[in-house]
Amino acid sequence: MSHRVLLVIAHGSRDPRHAATVHALTQRVRAERPGLRMETAFLEFNAPSVPRVLERLAAEGADEVIALPLLLTRAFHAKTDIPSVLREARARLPRLRIRQADVLGPSPLLNATLGRRLREAGVRPGDIPRTGLVLASAGSSDPEAIAVIAEIARELRHTGWCAVRPAFASASLPRTEDAVRALRAEGVDRVAVAPYVIAPGRLPDRIAAGAEAAGADVLADVLGPAPELARLLLERYDEARVMVGASLSA
Repeated sequence: MSHRVLLVIAHGSRDPRHAATVHALTQRVRAERPGLRMETAFLEFNAPSVPRVLERLAAEGADEVIALPLLLTRAFHAKTDIPSVLREARARLPRLRIRQADVLGPSPLLNATLGRRLREAGVRPGDIPRTGLVLASAGSSDPEAIAVIAEIARELRHTGWCAVRPAFASASLPRTEDAVRALRAEGVDRVAVAPYVIAPGRLPDRIAAGAEAAGADVLADVLGPAPELARLLLERYDEARVMVGASLSA
């Protein structure tokens, strides 16, 4: 089998749309790079689990696994959950080299994916100067993750939107509906909501409900299996692969 394997680690959800979207995204990655050996695993709710996939790869004779978190920010799952699972696997499978790649965000490719979803939802280039944008993420209690979302909102403000506000579906404030209403209170006539989440599920549904409750004019889709996101996964994989090579030659 392949010497090196890319293992994409998604969070998982009871909502079947989540796993379906993750698999659609990984299929696009495979189409972008057909020779790459790639596997998908989930932290919870869905199968296969990360430990089971790693055990199978070790049994099949894999030499090295690059574990890529399908996460947009460095919060609890990236800093604690995934490293813990990988540490346990290294102890059980000492012959299998396991490396953790960086999270996906922030990245210009994610901003490009947001733009794609907003255009698909009906936002035209001429609409942007008179439209306020709500960047709605899942939310986190991690200050680093919150700071990243705020910085992305500031970056987007410089791309022509009349105003941009971050919002969060959990753990942090403001909620999507509050951000939409705040923009209305500032005199913004047209408001678009862009979910900064990869796949459907409970929190994206909460974002959509908040956008509807506050009367947002546009609600974009989740990032999903966009070509820009597939390229970003490969970019993070290549970065980790280069780091592995550098560490082995040091």
